[in-house]
Amino acid sequence: MIKILFVYFYIFVFVLSAKVVSVDECIDKTLKNHPDVKKAALGIFEKKSSVDIAKADYLPQINVSAQYNPIDTFAVPKDNQFETIEDDSWRVDAVLNQKIYDFGKTTSTIKAYEKDENIANLSLNDAKALLVYNVKNQYNLALLKTKEIEVRKKDLKTKEELYKQAKALVLQGLKTEADATSILSELYIAQDNLAIAKADLNKALTTLSLYTGERLDADTQLKESVEVKNQNIMSSDMLFKDILSKNLLLKSSQEEIKKDALIYKATKAQNLGSIDAIASYNYQNSLNEYDESLVGVSITVPIYNGGRISAQTQQARIAKEIAKESYNSQKLLLQEEVENLVIDLQRYRYTIKAKEALIESSNATKEIVEARYKEGLATYIEVLDASSTYLFAKLGLLEAKFSINNIINRLDYLQGQIQ
Repeated sequence: MIKILFVYFYIFVFVLSAKVVSVDECIDKTLKNHPDVKKAALGIFEKKSSVDIAKADYLPQINVSAQYNPIDTFAVPKDNQFETIEDDSWRVDAVLNQKIYDFGKTTSTIKAYEKDENIANLSLNDAKALLVYNVKNQYNLALLKTKEIEVRKKDLKTKEELYKQAKALVLQGLKTEADATSILSELYIAQDNLAIAKADLNKALTTLSLYTGERLDADTQLKESVEVKNQNIMSSDMLFKDILSKNLLLKSSQEEIKKDALIYKATKAQNLGSIDAIASYNYQNSLNEYDESLVGVSITVPIYNGGRISAQTQQARIAKEIAKESYNSQKLLLQEEVENLVIDLQRYRYTIKAKEALIESSNATKEIVEARYKEGLATYIEVLDASSTYLFAKLGLLEAKFSINNIINRLDYLQGQIQ
């Protein structure tokens, strides 16, 4: 009695000490710790700096320079001749340049960099959505393997009982040694399959550990909020339209098109030059001291630059067209994926109904065949076939539910959902 109480106490303590995690906890920890999120967030600051750099062209540009020459040679006239004198000299210059108008070049450049900043924001959200999708899949895989292990353990126990019965029936002369040996082979296969399922569970938990930054071992208990997501999926056409308006990668491609169009506009504006206001002050101290000041307007128009601006304009135009075709290609791939996912989802819903019916019928058959086998009225082949059919149905049902959840998770990702 004391031993039994000790065992119950040990189990109670073990359950309390086991780590319990939910998919939401794994997602939160991943989004806080994963380097992909941190890298994408830094990318936003990088693009914002580019916007600030471009805006600087709107502001006055002030430069101050100074020069000091310890030895400077001067030529001065004396008696109708030139005489050289060596002395030190220095000068200070201050120049202010203010852009007045450049035919939209700076404005377009700033807007292009702002599009880059938008793209960086979308990339951050896409990185988060992709991580959420991966975490959900790994969590579902761990849940699948946990349930598979339970099924495999029951199957192993069944094989062990069958083997014990077979040995007893051999001793009674009701079965041959070949019957017991065949069931023993199935017993070894069941042990191997159980070991494979445990290894797959450890792999899934290891991947989750790397995502979350927290160690999850085989004793970790996984919460299951919903066994199968009973989400009503609209038609593939309606779903695709919804995804078109929400997909983060498509939004990023659209921003890329707008950015390249602005860069093209800014590049063309280079041909028209710019108008700038200039103010300068110069003070020089050599043999004589004097200062100079200047206030004016300069107009710069590129006449010949070796074809550089024309080549840059052509390059920008091609980049804009490439961005458009890249968007169209991405849209086609997305439509193909959505239609395939909807087809698979409908198929797996029928698969679940079929597997549930098969479980019910195969379980009844298995019980009858096992009872007949104990009485010597059925062969070991019939017993193993009935057991395999039941196992196949149980595992098939688990895999179908796992596949449905993965499809829903993928559709959530394609719709840009972060949680």
